Amino acid sequence: MIKAIVIDDEKLARDIIVKFLQSHQQIELVAQCANGFEGVKAIAEHQPQLIFLDVQMPKLTGFEMLELIDEKPVIIFSTAFDQFAIKAFEQSAADYLLKPYAKARFDEAIEKALVKINNQKTDAQVIEQVINHKVTSESLDRIVIKNGAKILIISVDEINYFEAQDDYVAVHTNGKKYLKQFTMKYLTDHLPADKFVRVHRSFIAAIDQIDKLEAYSKDSYLAILKTGEKIAVSRSGYNELRVKLKF
Repeated sequence: MIKAIVIDDEKLARDIIVKFLQSHQQIELVAQCANGFEGVKAIAEHQPQLIFLDVQMPKLTGFEMLELIDEKPVIIFSTAFDQFAIKAFEQSAADYLLKPYAKARFDEAIEKALVKINNQKTDAQVIEQVINHKVTSESLDRIVIKNGAKILIISVDEINYFEAQDDYVAVHTNGKKYLKQFTMKYLTDHLPADKFVRVHRSFIAAIDQIDKLEAYSKDSYLAILKTGEKIAVSRSGYNELRVKLKF
């Protein structure tokens, strides 16, 4: 049996999947979730091979939920009239169901998913491509972080600075630090340009958190934040700050 989970905030949408799955006896629906928070918990508990995932959900979107999952299963996305999301799915070869959909289209998606599962493939790479494509023209307004058993949603307005740490980025906010599997380039490309500046290869600072700059050496500086913390500023970072702060 193939374990599956459906994650959708609309009960009618979940009921349709339950009904359509009745003709697929090899798939066992082990959980139904009404939001992304329930979804993260259910995936950790059941370790499904297949997920039916709504994209547009309140509190935690489908894409944000996927960022919190370590082991990526095969996923059939569902969406309603989001043309940009559909383009992302098509370019990454991810399968999706455009609401409302017929039983025949559902069965087609199931067959594609079964091929992947039988070949012991997951959608890890596909998911990464979908998310990266989806946010290409969007600005990050919040960061979703899994901290132990808790899921934190942090507005970028609450963030003091980002710090590169190996394959992760440390998010510094309100005197605390959380690790997130981002790259500095990703953040540079997607953070609001009027709120953040990359001051060093290892640091991205919130502009309104910079209190003053101090010379450190011939070609480097220190940014003193309003929290009292000090972060390195390179020559190029200094020049960009001059443009942003107009001094």
